[in-house]
Amino acid sequence: MKKLLIFSALFIMSCSAQIKAQSLSEVDIKVQMIKEWERAKDYTVEYLNTMPADKYSFRAVDSIRSFAQQMLHLAQVNLFLMSSATDLTPPAFLKADLEHSATAQSKDSVMYYVTQSYDYCIHAIKSMNIKSWGEKKKIFGHEETRFALMLKAFEHQTHHRGQTTIYIRLVGIRPPQERLF
Repeated sequence: MKKLLIFSALFIMSCSAQIKAQSLSEVDIKVQMIKEWERAKDYTVEYLNTMPADKYSFRAVDSIRSFAQQMLHLAQVNLFLMSSATDLTPPAFLKADLEHSATAQSKDSVMYYVTQSYDYCIHAIKSMNIKSWGEKKKIFGHEETRFALMLKAFEHQTHHRGQTTIYIRLVGIRPPQERLF
């Protein structure tokens, strides 16, 4: 038994000496962030394509946003939070009230605004110097790092895309399968 314990201890020590922790570089973090936004864009486009064009005005109940309005809100907050994080000038439609614009509610318009917002976010991340990701910015009375604002933008779009899962189910369609990778 004593020999087994000594052998086990030596084996564990030799294995642990061979295992080296890998650290993430700044480039790794930036590449992963871009990869996640590209995945989110593809996933959201799949949602947009799953909902029939004639159901974009569907509301789960009267007091909440329509499917189109949810997606337009997602797009505009993508622009707002990412432009706040990166200081990159967003497309002009950030200042429009797309959620309440009659001309923005069609499937083609929603698809345009949403994909443009993701393209902007991806471009903003690619363009931004990662050395500035730790800088603080003030938004809504809170001080956050640029990196935290980018994470909040990602969380927000995930939240609103997730809300539309119920809309798709309520019109009798199976929503897209989750995409973690």
